[in-house]
Amino acid sequence: MKKCEQLYEGKAKKVFATEDPNLCIVDYKDDATAFNGQKKGTIVGKGVVNNRMSNCMFQLLEKQGVDTHFVEELSDRETVVKKVEIVPLEVIIRNISAGSFAKRFGVEEGIEFAQPTIEFSYKNDDLGDPLINDYHALALNLATQEEIDTIKKMAFKVNEVMKEYFKQLNVILVDFKLEFGKTPDGKIILADEISPDTCRFWDADTKEKLDKDRFRRDMGGVEEAYAEMMKRIGL
Repeated sequence: MKKCEQLYEGKAKKVFATEDPNLCIVDYKDDATAFNGQKKGTIVGKGVVNNRMSNCMFQLLEKQGVDTHFVEELSDRETVVKKVEIVPLEVIIRNISAGSFAKRFGVEEGIEFAQPTIEFSYKNDDLGDPLINDYHALALNLATQEEIDTIKKMAFKVNEVMKEYFKQLNVILVDFKLEFGKTPDGKIILADEISPDTCRFWDADTKEKLDKDRFRRDMGGVEEAYAEMMKRIGL
């Protein structure tokens, strides 16, 4: 499988066409951004961590009945995925108060919820990815009600599987962002990535942050945190 023309370049990865019209190659970068691109930098080795960890998580989820875009890992930074049309909704599942949730509602970080919450953001960099609800998504024709219901069900299933998995690694899954895509026949599958870029991970004992918050908040030890997550997963 070889790369053809570049189809897309985002903040964290490039996507290339292949000789198969139904497959793409994703190439993960070390570039790091935060606050809708206002903060930029580099996290050395991040592309490798995000690629390999995402693929590990997608394969775990596939075994648990969650359909994903994963096909084959080509190298430390490159993976073959199914070509999908990304649904322009960022789906955020939260198990514990942190980040923008804590700020928005004036609560401290670290409050464990009785049940997980779900939020949608409209995937639009120019608008700063504003929070929206189901009715907004329907009004803007971002997804159908059936697709929204499917996405919610899949997102909560991902949370169940991942929470249990990371608990065994002595890691708390605080919250995370997912993206979904539509295959040519209209099926909704999990896409994008699952990594320290898109998840908040805390050490279960020390509550030390093992994710991109270290970059966002200038805490230092960013590369070490990403490497620690790779080590715990056994990659």
